[in-house]
Amino acid sequence: MIAFKPIDLSDKETVQKYTLCSPRRNCDLSFVNLYSWRFLYQTEIAEMDGFLLFRFYADGQLAYMMPVGEGSDIRPVIEALMEDAKSQGALFRLLGVCANMRAELENAFPDRFNFVSDRDYADYIYLRSDLSTLKGKKFQPKRNHLNKFRSNYPNYTYKPLTSDLIPACLELETQWCRANNCAENQALENERCSMTAALQHLEQLDVIGGVLYVEDEIVAFTFGAPINQTTFDTCVEKANTAVEGAYAMINYEFANHIPSQYIYINREEDLGLEGLRKAKLSYQPEVILEKYMAELK
Repeated sequence: MIAFKPIDLSDKETVQKYTLCSPRRNCDLSFVNLYSWRFLYQTEIAEMDGFLLFRFYADGQLAYMMPVGEGSDIRPVIEALMEDAKSQGALFRLLGVCANMRAELENAFPDRFNFVSDRDYADYIYLRSDLSTLKGKKFQPKRNHLNKFRSNYPNYTYKPLTSDLIPACLELETQWCRANNCAENQALENERCSMTAALQHLEQLDVIGGVLYVEDEIVAFTFGAPINQTTFDTCVEKANTAVEGAYAMINYEFANHIPSQYIYINREEDLGLEGLRKAKLSYQPEVILEKYMAELK
């Protein structure tokens, strides 16, 4: 029997021992996401044979993530997860299975799984150098947004997100929620809960963020955390939509201020929202990371 336990702040070092050295770049493996969304997914973790295991609930159904680690053989670990699901009276399914993980699973269990892709949950991964420079013809519209913002707000400032700025950021989020009817959208309410949990533990989670000021008012903020040694996850980005260009500028400034070791920036999914998909595509992703659900045949 696998000794799963609810994920907690104290598990950060254990989780990152596996994730930071992994080549996987999906946003699900950011510890900030794992911790801040635990209220929704009831996320649990365990270690087995050199792998980190994840068990959680999605839409009320038991699910697992592909184990992370460098153990010698993933097959007995997957088989143990299958037995765990059986003991829970649930069908075995893996969520967030990326293409390389699918190949690994198919190699270990030939013709045992069906794979279903959901484009709404694909991650958008960008070259940090693209977002921090916006060079080239393809980014001319983005440079136009930045130039207009600089013209309209020549005295704007960018500052690192620190704990003393959290109340003002939450006030901006409250205004954003009123404008976007969060109370009538459960997904937005859930995002707000996750964001608040992350901000409440800003320092313990090693969150890196930034704040954009116009005069003395915060008009945008963002934050994120590492997925692995080369990929940084942007978890949240909020802006006052009345301030034209605020989203473009906070995106640009943040890409210029995160640690230089990160080659890639994962800006997460679009959740099938037409406007969000258009915005994410407009920044010319290097990779749209497809994710599958794997179920036993």
